[in-house]
Amino acid sequence: MRLRITAGDLKGRFINVPKSELVRPTTERVRETIFNILNNKISFEGIRVLDIYAGSGALGFECLSRGAEEIHFVEKNSVIYRNLEENIQLLQVNERCRIFKMPAIKFSLMKPTVEYDLILADPPFFKDDIYNVVGNILKNKYLHTNCFMIIERSIQTKEKDIENLRIEPFKIIGDTCLYEIKYRE
Repeated sequence: MRLRITAGDLKGRFINVPKSELVRPTTERVRETIFNILNNKISFEGIRVLDIYAGSGALGFECLSRGAEEIHFVEKNSVIYRNLEENIQLLQVNERCRIFKMPAIKFSLMKPTVEYDLILADPPFFKDDIYNVVGNILKNKYLHTNCFMIIERSIQTKEKDIENLRIEPFKIIGDTCLYEIKYRE
């Protein structure tokens, strides 16, 4: 499977997605919606982005294409990790990317070496560790003040997500709910 980058310097280029039940790439429609919303809130020029539960890396690569300075991917699966490495080579963006091969929860518990301007989280839809990951990211100050975290989840987990994240989704697209957390000290 291949995904097309929808805008920016890399627009029209493709990334490869491994055939695996472990990868559920963000659809082009959802990606376009996320970035249309973000384009009205932030400038991508020179920002540092964390793509946690990276999977195909589509969200991070969309940010790079729009001018982000640096993307850090977090992915624990070896096959998916290798696919990310191959896509980074394919797009020739090695100097702007770093991959952390570890579970998101472990990454979120580490002391951050940088603060991010944007965090994108697209966990497996029915994986509940996202609640602890979000808590750790906020507690450990992974985000610059007044910066955003966007979380993509299933409509089927909406009630549980609202209860645990304590926010309503800001956008529902088909069976996908998008949540936005703005970090304030």
